[in-house]
Amino acid sequence: MGLLPVEEALARVLAGVAGPVEGESVEIAAGAGRTLAEPIAALRTQPPFPASAMDGYALRAADLARVPARLKIIGRSVAGAGFAGSLEQMQAVRIFTGAPMPKGADAVAIQEDADAEGEFVLVRSSVAAGRHVRAAGLDFVEGGALLEAGHRLDARTLALAAAAGHARLPVRRKPRVAILATGDELVRPGEPAGPDQIVASNPHALAAITSRAGGEPIDLGIARDTPEALDHAIGEARAQGADMLVTLGGASVGEADLVQAALARQGMTLEFWKVALRPGKPLIHGRLGAMPILGLPGNPVSSIVCGILFVVPAIRALLGDPRPGDDPTEPALLGADVSANDLRQDYMRAMLAKSPDGLPVATPFGVQDSSMLSILARADALLVRQPHAPAARAGERCRIVRLNQFT
Repeated sequence: MGLLPVEEALARVLAGVAGPVEGESVEIAAGAGRTLAEPIAALRTQPPFPASAMDGYALRAADLARVPARLKIIGRSVAGAGFAGSLEQMQAVRIFTGAPMPKGADAVAIQEDADAEGEFVLVRSSVAAGRHVRAAGLDFVEGGALLEAGHRLDARTLALAAAAGHARLPVRRKPRVAILATGDELVRPGEPAGPDQIVASNPHALAAITSRAGGEPIDLGIARDTPEALDHAIGEARAQGADMLVTLGGASVGEADLVQAALARQGMTLEFWKVALRPGKPLIHGRLGAMPILGLPGNPVSSIVCGILFVVPAIRALLGDPRPGDDPTEPALLGADVSANDLRQDYMRAMLAKSPDGLPVATPFGVQDSSMLSILARADALLVRQPHAPAARAGERCRIVRLNQFT
């Protein structure tokens, strides 16, 4: 099996997602980061009445045909307690922002253009009908469409849904993503490590990426390099109702890399296992029944890059996102010369700085080893180099993926 281009690999991963997970209803207070399972419409009109957009005096615009005009103040209108009467000729109501417009009034004179004189107000400037008035339904009307299914809720859209009267929201349940680290060399953080062992960091990174993408990580622990341990762990993913299984390590072709064989014993249909990607070439993708499988490389940076490129879009597809594979890159300028690339799409760790023309400047680190978490932790972005890209000079255009979108 040859090296698969990144775009084709992603398309196959997304094609392997059978469909979105089931929906559920949550209180709006628990809606941040959740994905709508159904479109929602407004349950009320906003504002429900014509309202003042400024502090000042509600009046009839026709009464200001000649200014200054002296109007009698007949009451007050404040938010939550409007003026109950009706405005007649040469009358005004003191009004405040958000308060209901009195009957008969069609404009607001702002307080900076008026002088209160006891029971009267002297208005110095004319205003047109409708000036400083928010019409009923200016924001939205009852029954009007607000948000589409597949939309991920954030502070802005939660505010919109709340203002429109929604106390509960129909969302997709969080996809359960089982995360399995593999290898005799691994110990958990805080456990004593032998002379030939290292601390497992990948599960914690992938759990954070999963949560950020809207999934629910399931920690399957560390499976030792035996067929029995791997079979048991894969069976546990099924037993816990995982919607996707992500394995970490053991995805290469060495004699000690047993994951692909274990998955095959369990009945996995293999889609691919090598991608034209740096870092992250030995990537496994297949299916166990309806459950997608992603076998990520063991090198920490490779694992995180593959998590961003493949695990996140798969989770978004499970959530019903209509565009789970949208290109996450944006334009930038090179901050240093880069050499010609080979046949693999390269994701170089880079720092960002501002440029006078507004585009970020991406400067790759001099060392790009896929084992070095210290470099990745300092990086702001991944600098994307296409396969066979020619050498490029500082100042030329490039494409980047900002890491703070995913991590």
